[in-house]
Amino acid sequence: MKPKRLRADVLAGLTTSFALLPECIAFALVAHLNPLMGLYGAFIICTLTALFGGRPGMVSGAAGSMAVVIVALVVQHGVQYLLATVLLGGLIMLAFGLLRLGKLVRMVPHPVMLGFVNGLAIVIALAQLEHFKSGEAWLSGAPLYMMIGLVALTMAIVYLMPRLTRAVPPALVAILGVGLAVYLLGLPTRTLGDMAHIAGGLPGFALPDIPWSPETLRIIVPYAILMAVVGLLETLLTLNLTDEITESRGYPDRECVALGAANMVSGVFGGMGGCAMIGQTVINLSSGGRGRLSGAVAGGMILLFVLFLSPLIERIPLAALVGVMFVVSQQTFAWASLRVLNKVPLNDVLVIIAVTVITVFTDLAIAVLCGIIIAALNFAWQHARELYADSHVEADGSKLYLLHGTLFFASTTPFLNQFDPANDPSVVTVDCRHLSFVDYSAIAALKTLRERYTKAGKQLRVLHLSDRCKKLLKRASEHHD
Repeated sequence: MKPKRLRADVLAGLTTSFALLPECIAFALVAHLNPLMGLYGAFIICTLTALFGGRPGMVSGAAGSMAVVIVALVVQHGVQYLLATVLLGGLIMLAFGLLRLGKLVRMVPHPVMLGFVNGLAIVIALAQLEHFKSGEAWLSGAPLYMMIGLVALTMAIVYLMPRLTRAVPPALVAILGVGLAVYLLGLPTRTLGDMAHIAGGLPGFALPDIPWSPETLRIIVPYAILMAVVGLLETLLTLNLTDEITESRGYPDRECVALGAANMVSGVFGGMGGCAMIGQTVINLSSGGRGRLSGAVAGGMILLFVLFLSPLIERIPLAALVGVMFVVSQQTFAWASLRVLNKVPLNDVLVIIAVTVITVFTDLAIAVLCGIIIAALNFAWQHARELYADSHVEADGSKLYLLHGTLFFASTTPFLNQFDPANDPSVVTVDCRHLSFVDYSAIAALKTLRERYTKAGKQLRVLHLSDRCKKLLKRASEHHD
């Protein structure tokens, strides 16, 4: 590895580790857990996926989407049940990767991807507003102006730094610079130490302390499935985004296997569950992190912070980290999607907006699912409208219908409406050379057509059926016998 590349990855990893800290602590607190569980989860998942995953440059950790899923479980049943859920969720992710289902992410249309990115960018920005509160009340007066001033200073450094030099990541300079200024000038502002104390020892191995019974499974299985679905979705979509940014290709199945294994390890070492984190990935990539080393450094630094560097790290002003995350939010948002709103079909615009809004107000899994359903229904509707028939009367008095399009559940009615059994001549030929049969509804429509002509006392001939269609017909008739 070239020294230049090595240095870029190490500095990017260091920057990313600072951005991981507040997020992982905040998500642990959201889920009513000890902040160290978030940090242990981040260290284990970030390091293992970086070393063994299918997408160098992508950063995983204890993610917010995962935390939201498990709040109810932790409140009702406690931490040990959560660790068992993380273990089982990891197993489901691992199986997903081994079954090579990662390619299913291709089923996610581009408008859904844009909605996902925009929704998460808004979520990242909104999450930072929590730092402008003290308890439940919003900051006011001098503390508020201090916070806003430091956030603005951080953002200015991140934006202006690349004009001076690209040797070091601007986010790193901003965090360390603002932190040093606050310390030297003795400015009164909230620091990371006000969120939580992060000093701790090495994570210890221990199987979750729960009764392994059908009753326990009944409690943890729904949460584990939900956790796995959300984690895989966010990871695979972030992998797609990383592919686009770096103009290279990752391996979805390998990433799923590594993520599943990392979650299982996290579960037995007392860490939270996690998946790819889009904000931290954007920070890593924009700081120049492209190799596996950047993620491994980010993960390793989290452990060093916990073990040795907590007194220093707890002095970092929250304003500096908030400023960096605001920049990340701005960089993550797909601004190009706003420019194309009046150029792309209306249904695609609706998908982008729907997925964005649902991501912000509910969660990612529901948003992506809704987006795929809307896109699929729209695809079916468009395809159904494309079916048509040319017809003419032959020299022998019979009538020929030449059909074009795709025959499936949504186009059976337009298909049947092409024909006129009552007024057609006694012999009718249907030429299917340009017609694709897709599903059982297509076969049923063909049988209905035959029955209508038989009822009218007329003969129907069907020509040029594809081999696939003949097989479908044969199976359907066997089924009815």
